Amino acid sequence: MRVAGVDGVPGGWVVVRLAPVRWDVVVSAAEVVALTAGCDAVAVDIPLAVPVSGWRPCDGLAAARLGRARSSIFPAPPLPVLQAASHAEAVAVARRLTGKGISIQTWNIRRQILDWLSVDLPPTVVEASPELAFRGLLPGDFASKKTARGVGRRLAALGTWVSPSVFAELPAGARLDDCLDALACAWTAERVAAGEVEMLGGELGADGRVMRIAAPVVGGG
Repeated sequence: MRVAGVDGVPGGWVVVRLAPVRWDVVVSAAEVVALTAGCDAVAVDIPLAVPVSGWRPCDGLAAARLGRARSSIFPAPPLPVLQAASHAEAVAVARRLTGKGISIQTWNIRRQILDWLSVDLPPTVVEASPELAFRGLLPGDFASKKTARGVGRRLAALGTWVSPSVFAELPAGARLDDCLDALACAWTAERVAAGEVEMLGGELGADGRVMRIAAPVVGGG
């Protein structure tokens, strides 16, 4: 079984493929799709489908599963919000279409979302949440991934699944927390390939894309 996990980095994407282990940093979503063409499943930490108006049900479902960590889920805004010329304009459009503005954090990843919306996706590519994956690997509370405690717990979670040798050749151009998130997504991809996930959501969004997030079944292996 070959799987891959993908997370955003400044200016592109970090991709980890298993097995064998291979790390890459690429600039575009199209490059990720080409790089992972031989994989049985690919899990990406980015919205792969967005609504025309309103909010995505899958984001609410994922946030509910995370409980106190629900703030790690950034609700994906409607497509017209992402196409706005400025954050101020995006806030105004979001309020008109959803009744609520969008955060600067969401605005700052709009180009990454639009990058994925611009490519044709094979059925092997799914959207994932690293935080759902970490809790599937090691149930319990996780501190912020920006803290030593948070990093340690995430390493411990991944250590229940992969050998420490996977960290031997981390790529330049990717931060440690991005690499850990990519690995967590790869675990979700493995669960997808094994049929051990629940697909949260399923509604149609802009351009007929299905809005859903792959949630690993806890205890699935």
